[in-house]
Amino acid sequence: MLNPRFSTLTAYPFDRLRALLDPVAPPAGLEPLVLSVGEPRHPPPSIVAETLNAQAGLWGRYPPVEGTADFRQAVAEWLVRRYELPAEEFEPAESILPVAGTREALYLIAAVALPRRKTSGAPLVLMPNPFYQVYQGAALMHGGTPIYLAASRASGHMPDLSSIPAATLARTALMYLCSPANPQGAVADLAYLRQAVTLARDHDFVLVVDECYAEIYDRAPPPGALQACASLGEGLANVVVFHSLSKRSSVPGLRSGFVAGDPALIAAFRRLRSFGGATVGLPILAASAALWRDDAHVEANRRLYQAKLDLAEGLIGDRFGFYRPPGGFFLWLEVGDGERAALALWTQAAVRVLPGAYLAQTDENKGNPGAGYIRMALIDPLDATEDALRRLLSVL
Repeated sequence: MLNPRFSTLTAYPFDRLRALLDPVAPPAGLEPLVLSVGEPRHPPPSIVAETLNAQAGLWGRYPPVEGTADFRQAVAEWLVRRYELPAEEFEPAESILPVAGTREALYLIAAVALPRRKTSGAPLVLMPNPFYQVYQGAALMHGGTPIYLAASRASGHMPDLSSIPAATLARTALMYLCSPANPQGAVADLAYLRQAVTLARDHDFVLVVDECYAEIYDRAPPPGALQACASLGEGLANVVVFHSLSKRSSVPGLRSGFVAGDPALIAAFRRLRSFGGATVGLPILAASAALWRDDAHVEANRRLYQAKLDLAEGLIGDRFGFYRPPGGFFLWLEVGDGERAALALWTQAAVRVLPGAYLAQTDENKGNPGAGYIRMALIDPLDATEDALRRLLSVL
């Protein structure tokens, strides 16, 4: 018998997209442009292949769950450099753990964070709405009750933390935040992150901040939750952040990231991962350390995305509620009916985008906050991106 919690899961966004678009064919003679998945397509840095080849002899060894001291040190150096943290804030052996990409780790952290009960009932898991669907799966499959916090244009595309009822906070065991946000590209400022950290400590829940798009930004580097912890001066209690090389370094296939933060949570997560977490191969850890130590390729990568934002801004203008996202590489466009727009773009222009409704949960009172949107990933080279944008404009 299957775990009955499976019945509570909604269909994964890309399963829903296949059900919508696969029964119909795009126009003949037009090359399909698949912009529905946030899969970077910029060339990976040469340092990846060079390091993997140099460390090929290590493929014959099992990698330890905690990774290598060199990997953890490289991550610690990057965190201190990127977020201007006090060096003494981080003991790499206690505060950092490698993960095989952040997707499975964001899911598995709920097993550490969720008790069977919190005060008077099942533990609550707060998350923005729209949201990365892994958050919902993690909550439901680990016995939590998801609470969806509206992240609309009215709230700056981030949840309004001040509006969360006290009774909800009392039962909260875990909160997921994402900055820069997927899909809207909104960035939480330092005051917002300090507020989130303070709530987590005042109400004794785990704050998980997904910062996987932190290095893809337009003008200013987004602040981070560990930066907020440092500014509060009370250590890293209750807080963990997740980072990945997939977007930062255009290596989604490397499956390499890390979690950092509260040493007690990291220790518990390490213990759990020794039973059921995927480890990261030693050559991959070596290549990852080299990537975390190099900022030049990240700056070049960022300029490519900025050029595509320039292009999108020039072509779209003020149509479809266009705004220049402060972070990430998605356009979050208002089109009236996201499913209908996605179907039209595929059948008329061979452009594949994701309906916003598939990234959000329907609220009984206010409807689905993503229903009027599509998400378009600016992942292709500049010429293909221009082609996609012109096709979009010709249809919509």
